[in-house]
Amino acid sequence: MVDKKQMHKRNNRQKSLFRLAFGILVLFLLNLLVAKVYLRFDLTAEKRYTLSEGTIKTLQQLDDYAYFKVYLEGDFPAGFKKLRNETRDMLEEFKACSPFIEYTFVNPSGIANKEKRKILIQELVDKGLQPTNLHVNKKEGKSQILIFPSLIIQYKGKEIPVELLKSQLGVAPERVLNNSIENLEYNLTSALLALVEERKPTVAFLDGHGELQGAYLADIVQSLSASYRLGSLRIDSRMSSLFAVDSTSKEILDKPIIDALIIAQPTKPFSEADKYVIDQYIMYGGKVFWLIDPVFANMDSLRLSSQTVAVKNELNLEDQLFKYGVRLNANLLLDLNARSIPIVTGMIGNQPQQELLPWLYFPVLIPQSQHAIVRNLNSIMTEFSSTLDTVSTDHVKKTILLQSSLYSRLVSTPAIIDLSLLEEQPDARFYQTPPQAVVVLLDGSFTSLFANRIPPVLKDNFKLPPRKNESVKTSMIISADGDLIKNQLHYNQHYPLPLGFDQFTQQTYGNKEFIVNALNYFTQQNGLINIRSRKITLRMLDKNKVEQNLVFIQVINVFLPLVITILFGLFLAFRRKIKYTVK
Repeated sequence: MVDKKQMHKRNNRQKSLFRLAFGILVLFLLNLLVAKVYLRFDLTAEKRYTLSEGTIKTLQQLDDYAYFKVYLEGDFPAGFKKLRNETRDMLEEFKACSPFIEYTFVNPSGIANKEKRKILIQELVDKGLQPTNLHVNKKEGKSQILIFPSLIIQYKGKEIPVELLKSQLGVAPERVLNNSIENLEYNLTSALLALVEERKPTVAFLDGHGELQGAYLADIVQSLSASYRLGSLRIDSRMSSLFAVDSTSKEILDKPIIDALIIAQPTKPFSEADKYVIDQYIMYGGKVFWLIDPVFANMDSLRLSSQTVAVKNELNLEDQLFKYGVRLNANLLLDLNARSIPIVTGMIGNQPQQELLPWLYFPVLIPQSQHAIVRNLNSIMTEFSSTLDTVSTDHVKKTILLQSSLYSRLVSTPAIIDLSLLEEQPDARFYQTPPQAVVVLLDGSFTSLFANRIPPVLKDNFKLPPRKNESVKTSMIISADGDLIKNQLHYNQHYPLPLGFDQFTQQTYGNKEFIVNALNYFTQQNGLINIRSRKITLRMLDKNKVEQNLVFIQVINVFLPLVITILFGLFLAFRRKIKYTVK
């Protein structure tokens, strides 16, 4: 009887050892298999950790190490810790996809040496990183820390800064952080793509019709230069061209050499020849960003007088834009959601006293569309904006990107603009016009303005391929305000300021991001811009329910896991006793 018990125990021990050895062998083989196969499971509802095809293609182009130096590190509130953790998780996904990804987190405020800390902070500011002041509550009291929610990507001797936190006016802080997390993959990948791509897309600014130039485009030119080859196009110039030329036969090829054309606030009429050149560029797949002022009005006229007259801007573009599906209206938009301007309200001694007052002719447009170009974008500042209407056209999809608020009204031109409007209290009853479209995106196949018409005579120096009456699928954006792309100049020293920054209210609007997103939409063939459409649901706790059931929630979270663990342990012990009891 004793021998049988010993034999039974020996057999059980051998079986247990065999199972243990077999389990270790299986785990070892699985580890070898997983090490050689890229396999990851994203169990989140929004697939937030699943990289897009555009990101994967970009990472696969790397043939050298890309270093991500993240300056979001330190002891700060939970929201910023979440942004830091999400950034680390995203970089881990990048690293799992490519062996050439390296990253490190740095705390600029954590350097003990004050002089070295000051030098580093100044270097980061010079590189374009914007610091954020945080007020943190600690046991010893409130303290203020300076953080940089940004990073710098270095690749093959080049580097580019990336802002991780995208501010939005009038949006709750927790939603701003969530929106920044939603755009994390797009911001990182688009910056990396700018460093990786050897052939950059070409963007040209149209010239010759009084368009914006020089200092007023300085910031957007600098911002675009990292990702695009920039130039200007003058249709009547001997050296200008929109299409490639065969090096052997010298024939004009049906392929535009310019990926996108920007027409920035022209002030002089377009000739029929110029319109024909632009029209054929569109027919062959060219993308155009029209930034047009249908009405001529500016603040310079109000410097010497309290009144000025707004008149229609005769550009000879109405028929062309109408053919493509948009009618620009010769009116001015007034909106209660407007930017403030400084006005002298009195004198104290010899010193004028200024006050910031809302100027209703400077509407602030809050993006409402969920399109990738404007989704989660900060408010856009405008100046003397007009409106536009879409007209019925076949095979063209129209998407309103920017529109006025619910509290606006329209003034037809010619109109008198009077600074006395600043002294009046706006009556909301007169500002109830439905939201008016200001910027629209057109996608599809366009009909040529010159279909069934004799084309105008071009100068000998400007050659075009055979005329087309229907375009291939392409896109264009039409804005009824040309100031969207115009940066301010310092009121005293006249140097250019960042696009979207208002020096009087000290607020930064989303104009620069809007222009960059629009050009990315035009030129990125890998669909990277569509990442901005990804939505991560913000699952917020109900603060009232938490406060009402605080003790119950604490008991459930602390004791319930312990009770489950103890019951499971007792069950295993009872099962083992029954299994191994020799009858």
